[in-house]
Amino acid sequence: MPPLAPHQPGRRPTGELRRSLGVVDGLAISASSSAATTSIALGMSSLAAAVGLQTPAVLLLAFLPVLGIATAYARLNRSEPNCGNGYTWVGTSLGPWPGFLVGWVTVVGTVVFLAYTSAICGSVVLQFANRAGWNDFGLLPLDPNSTTLCTVVGLVVLIGVTTLAATGIRSTARFQTTLLAFEYAVLLAFFTGALITGRQTFSWSWFNPFAISDGAGFAQGVVLAVFFFWGWDAAFSVTEETRRTSDAARAGFISLFAMLGLFLFASVALQRELSLAELIGNGPQMLPRIGARLADEPWASLPLLALALSAVASVQSAMIPTARALFAMGRDRTMGRVWTRVHPIHGTPAAGTVLIMLIAAGLAVLATAIPKLSDMLLAAVSSGGLLVSLYYGLTALACAVRFRSALRAGFREAVLSVVVPAASGTVLLGIGVYLSGSYLTMSDHFEATPNNGWFMLSMPAAILVAGLTVAAWAKYGRRSPYFTSGRGTDEASLRLPMDTPDPRTVPGFPSGPRR
Repeated sequence: MPPLAPHQPGRRPTGELRRSLGVVDGLAISASSSAATTSIALGMSSLAAAVGLQTPAVLLLAFLPVLGIATAYARLNRSEPNCGNGYTWVGTSLGPWPGFLVGWVTVVGTVVFLAYTSAICGSVVLQFANRAGWNDFGLLPLDPNSTTLCTVVGLVVLIGVTTLAATGIRSTARFQTTLLAFEYAVLLAFFTGALITGRQTFSWSWFNPFAISDGAGFAQGVVLAVFFFWGWDAAFSVTEETRRTSDAARAGFISLFAMLGLFLFASVALQRELSLAELIGNGPQMLPRIGARLADEPWASLPLLALALSAVASVQSAMIPTARALFAMGRDRTMGRVWTRVHPIHGTPAAGTVLIMLIAAGLAVLATAIPKLSDMLLAAVSSGGLLVSLYYGLTALACAVRFRSALRAGFREAVLSVVVPAASGTVLLGIGVYLSGSYLTMSDHFEATPNNGWFMLSMPAAILVAGLTVAAWAKYGRRSPYFTSGRGTDEASLRLPMDTPDPRTVPGFPSGPRR
């Protein structure tokens, strides 16, 4: 690799991210992106509606393909550490067109998520403010049911967390760690109480997936449970900002197993405290209901505060991998050079981070004035599982293709490098096919409403078509080397850490130009 150019003390050369993170920092970013508190609060009711009291069993089953995907990420990251992760790895192993689509759907999906979730974040914050006795701000009532007010509050939160993310990844990780520590302490305290004093009898049958008689409900439950874990891969987006490349994989795996333990503990505790009808009926009010049952005010409001903090953390953590993905794409000239601007002092892609915030904020504001745009955002978020299954599945298959020579290197290497990633990727892509089929059959006509299956399916389809259009411009207009060279990233723009071998020396790494 060429030597780095000299630079002034305290300032970073253009295009180089600052290496300052360790395992704990990556763990905080990964766990915050998974947003376990939000998943528990908003998803457990839906999971119970699909599979009844077999929620723990389905969570365990869903964890297996996700663990296989994580294994693929770790192996690919070891051979080619890159903040673009799936975009780079799929582009190198399966081809630039699917690789670009992986990067594109990750970016667009997250921007849509931020635009839609900002209002939800604002609503949760206002709910806690009302519970704390703060019902107005001067003459303005703080109504959590006001879409406009919730959007404004959510945008204030978005601006605040963007500022923090742009001014230092280490300070962002510490902030996320503080929020996580509080959230988990509250959840563990209340769920322990529910486990001890619960009114429902514990049964080991809750862990038996064969007790689910409804095949459609079982499939829907597995789909929901898989996306409980979505976000753990954020640790790999900061691989160029970790002191050791292997720290990204450690953080991702620790986060995954921590999520599994917390989800299982929460599901059992909730089923001890609430009947099945109560589990299904409480919906988003699950955590406030648990708080009211187990404690008096002000302690009963702590679960709602934990949910509010989780919403704030998930908004911030969503921006981090998106800015890094666009940084990698800009570095390859598949996107504009503005995304590669690194702050000379803070060593973060600050310009890209702010741009993401501005785009998401603009969409959120427009959605309050244009009902159809709001419907489109809701449909895109609701069908986002299709995009997640696509980029997870393709990344896992890229691992199997890249290391296919490991099939001759012994049983262990063959299983971990090829068989497990291939099987996991196939499962995730199969989930995408299942979701597509369910959207097609849930409606018999097209209508631009968020609960119309054909309309929901059209949103990810439109994102993919737009991605192909932008990819064509990158190839023929920008003349991006990503579409012609044998590397996902220009060698001169990426300096690998000292503990990582040159990817070209790793067995199974493809060389030569793409066809």
